[in-house]
Amino acid sequence: MGRAFEFRKERKFKRWAGMAKTFTRIGREIALAVKSGGVNPDYNPRLRMAIQNAKAANMPKSNVENAIKKAAGKDAENFQEVVYEGYGPHGVAILVETATDNPTRTVANLRMYFDRSGGALGVSGSVSYMFNRKGVFKVKAEGHDWEELELELIDAGLQEIKFEDEDAVLFTDFTDFGAMHKALEEKGIEASSAQLEWIPTLAKKLNDSEVEQVIKLIDRLEEDDDVLNVFHTMDMSE
Repeated sequence: MGRAFEFRKERKFKRWAGMAKTFTRIGREIALAVKSGGVNPDYNPRLRMAIQNAKAANMPKSNVENAIKKAAGKDAENFQEVVYEGYGPHGVAILVETATDNPTRTVANLRMYFDRSGGALGVSGSVSYMFNRKGVFKVKAEGHDWEELELELIDAGLQEIKFEDEDAVLFTDFTDFGAMHKALEEKGIEASSAQLEWIPTLAKKLNDSEVEQVIKLIDRLEEDDDVLNVFHTMDMSE
């Protein structure tokens, strides 16, 4: 098995490895959601998503409530949502989603990580054209008539369904994210995760040693408290 295959299988565990880092990231997602749509999750699908992801990460309910209260208060931190683009080693395109209260600090740190890896931080639009932004929902595959459900969810923007292990992964255009979230709720289907992700239109195949170099950069980026998510064009297939 190649290193890319191992990386693909282990990625979900690495992302949640540090509990403190995880709760920090979710807290910032909640802050951004409250800032953009208010404190009522019934009318704020992004906040519902953040609360759901907090639950999946075993974040205590009291922490979630405190994060919402803090985000709505007069002393709320002014986080900005900024996406940075660049190239990692061996020409792999990388998108970095951040939530920062100090963009000067964030861009300086990201530039350092890219430079030290042999890559380079780019300008807006330099690599984002290589990705499509999608809504990605994971639900338990068992217990559903997927042929029937697929037809019913097309009206909510469903584009594709893939099956991974015990999960069904549903893809929508990012503009249909809220509609799909609502459609699943109305059908009583609870998603184990719901995210907006940047999906590469063309993946780049690397050898094992090259994969290792890209992984080191991705890991370093994800360790930064300002970073929410990292997306790339490295081929993660077996």
